[in-house]
Amino acid sequence: MSWNPILDADIPIGDAVDLVDMEIVPRARDLGSFEVRRALPSAKRQMVGPFIFFDEIGPVEFLSGQKGVDIRPHPHIGLGTVTYLLQGRLHHRDSLGTDQWITPGAVNWMNAGHGITHSERTDEDLRVTGDTMFGIQTWVALPKDAEDHAPEFVHSEAGTLPELEAEGKRVTLVLGEAWGAKAPLKMPSELFYADAELAAGAALPLPDNHEDRGVYVLRGQVRVGDATYEAGRMLIFRPGDRISLRAGTQGARLMVLGGATLEGPRYIWWNFVASSKERIEAAKEAWRAGDWMHGRFRLPPTDRDEFIPLPE
Repeated sequence: MSWNPILDADIPIGDAVDLVDMEIVPRARDLGSFEVRRALPSAKRQMVGPFIFFDEIGPVEFLSGQKGVDIRPHPHIGLGTVTYLLQGRLHHRDSLGTDQWITPGAVNWMNAGHGITHSERTDEDLRVTGDTMFGIQTWVALPKDAEDHAPEFVHSEAGTLPELEAEGKRVTLVLGEAWGAKAPLKMPSELFYADAELAAGAALPLPDNHEDRGVYVLRGQVRVGDATYEAGRMLIFRPGDRISLRAGTQGARLMVLGGATLEGPRYIWWNFVASSKERIEAAKEAWRAGDWMHGRFRLPPTDRDEFIPLPE
């Protein structure tokens, strides 16, 4: 049985339908030496496409002698992390032996698969001189057929990502495919993720070849239809709608994301994402056991003196 909205006087049609399906106001989370604003997951929405976690980090200024970022080794399963910085730098080390700086414009893709451990820190030289940190960290939930894959880490340097520029907008495609371009890193499912800078009044059409689409306003304002949205808002749109965003008088900077929805919801506990509670429980027991030589998880070879214990 189907219904025709034109025959139902209570169902809005045409211009009466809100173009923005959902607006999410991130919640602040204190991580000790700095604060993040978390848009995903939220009470309203768990994922946008496969994106299940979205944190805005900073901007925060670490003065000379301050602690900076000091995230000790901790585990992940069932997800890929994407760290994209606009300012500052972070030192990433993981159980595969990776020892890599994350710098503005570059992309770190860490696919946790069956299990990986990593740390993110501000090194001693930056703690002496001070630094500014501003960026986005996202998690991409893996499809079921990739949850048991071996972990991997891939780094793309700044300047290797596709850039699209026209009519007052510049878009850097960080991951996936959109607007006829394709980013270099291979993804486990259909998605797109982009950094868009818009001059005052410039318009950005959203890709119409993806089921799920969202936008996070980093700076400035954007108009969608008759509504204006400020920085620090995530907007989610209905599948199939043709959407164009227009920057306000001060211009705007946006993170644009989305893709195909997964085959079902995900369970999230601490740093673990999985399609079943049993997978979460198995990962908890493996981390609690702490068998770094023969167990499921290892510690990073160059950062193994401490780790974050399993939460009670």
